[in-house]
Amino acid sequence: MTPCPICGKPVARDNPEFPFCSDRCRTIDLGNWASEKYTIPGETQPDEKQSEEDD
Repeated sequence: MTPCPICGKPVARDNPEFPFCSDRCRTIDLGNWASEKYTIPGETQPDEKQSEEDD
């Protein structure tokens, strides 16, 4: 059993919603990505407007 990353309930690997416990938690996770709540660290990119001003 693995905990659901949203609510923490235990989830069996054979659950069709794995790694989430339900469709609701899967939808909440998708919403978090869409609203940019989650980020992936990486190099900072220069702002596009700033580079146009430099030209």
